[in-house]
Amino acid sequence: MCGSSAPSAPAAPIPPPEQQDPGVTAARDAERMRRRTSASNTILTGPQGVTGAAPLQTKTLLGQ
Repeated sequence: MCGSSAPSAPAAPIPPPEQQDPGVTAARDAERMRRRTSASNTILTGPQGVTGAAPLQTKTLLGQ
């Protein structure tokens, strides 16, 4: 314990490459746009909600 030196610092990690493959970037962007488009297709009303009249009918007998 006495006289031991401090452990050396680990080597710095290799930085990621700066340039990305254009094919990978295009595929990622296409997937992002596909998800955004499919999510917006599920919204059936606008920000105001349903603005038309509700179809109301009163039943006269059970089952009609």
